[in-house]
This record gives sequence, structure tokens and C-alpha cells, in this order.
Amino acid sequence: MTTTSTVTDSAGLSTYNPNANVGTGKSEMGQADFLRLLTAQMQTQDPFEPVNNAEMVSQMATITNSSGIAEMNQSIKTLASELTGTRLGDAASWIGRSMLVQSNIAAPDAAGQYMGQVSLDTAASGATIDLVDASGAVVKSFELGDDAKGDINFYWDGKNEAGETVATSALQVKVNGATPTRVATWATIAAVQSPADGSTAKLITALGSYKPSDAITLS
Repeated sequence: MTTTSTVTDSAGLSTYNPNANVGTGKSEMGQADFLRLLTAQMQTQDPFEPVNNAEMVSQMATITNSSGIAEMNQSIKTLASELTGTRLGDAASWIGRSMLVQSNIAAPDAAGQYMGQVSLDTAASGATIDLVDASGAVVKSFELGDDAKGDINFYWDGKNEAGETVATSALQVKVNGATPTRVATWATIAAVQSPADGSTAKLITALGSYKPSDAITLS
């Protein structure tokens, strides 16, 4: 708040100055302020009638309790913010579940299954979804058909037609013959990480770390 004050001219006379700014000080008294006042009180007290010990202890207890209550209230606010839907409280219940996230990498789950989804705005004739290994070889291909459009799910158990397991590592998802608006795969949530700085919890998967809000679908 701005208040007015006076200034002294060269002749030593005080004149009114409406533009002068005068500080208003703090609106609250903190613990340090109380201790300074208490020290001044002890230094200026009448040596023949000193402050009663019980009264001094009561004053100190009052400011200590006030400070403790303020700190407790702040701790409660912090705890409340950490228990929102994007924090550890809810996210921890996701461990062991699977979530669909935007990614062009498919990793097998505990049963060795590869699952994902591609989204197409328009139908494309002869389009395929290919799962490609690290060497660039196509280990599995899905034909989409001429009328495929929208969200298209794919699934593979990692085995060939003879029932033999031929893939156990992460594979790249490629769409040939069409341009998808989104490629997403399913990832199992193995753990939840709560950053020390109090930021949003991270969900740890074989595909990397994600925020709970990154989940397109939760299963």
C-alpha cells in the first residue's frame, strides 16, 4: 500500500509530499520477531520486578505452538497434493496391470504376448502391420484388408505356425501401405517411481517410464 509523507527543503522546513512512498511493514509476526521482542523485554525489564518465569514460559509456549500448527498445516497440504490421481497413492495400485501407450515398440508381456493398436483415418487397400526385429527382419505380419479403418488392434503370441516361440524381445511396429495417425502398444506396469522433488509419479514398464496420464487405456 502507498501512503504519503513529508520532506525537508533546503531551508530546513518540512513540506508535504503526496508522492512519497512509505513502507507498511509486515502484516504478520513470525517466530524470529517474537524472539527479538522477548529479548528486548528481558533487557529493559525492571530488575526489582522481573518478568514472572511462568509468564515467560507461557509466552514461549504460545509462539512455539503457533509455529508448530502452521508447519503441520503446510505438511497436510503437501500430503494432500501428493495423494491426487497423478501421484503415488493411486498409481501404486496400477502395478501388475497393463496400459496402452503411444509407442512404436512392442514388448512381450509375462505370457510372451505382443499386443497393440494402430489408428487409421481412411481405409487403405493392401496395408499391413509388421513386427520387425533388431536386424530389420519381419517376424510377423498382419493384413488389414481393404475396409480397415479407425482403431485396429493386433495380437501375437510370439510363436510361428508350428507352435514354436520365435520372438522373445521387443519388436518395432511398422505400418506398410498406410499412414497411421497413432501407433500404440500394451505395456505391463512393473513398478511406480515417486520422484523426491514431489513431481508426478512415474510408471515403470519394459517400454520405459510414463506418467499415469500417458495411458490411453488401462487393463
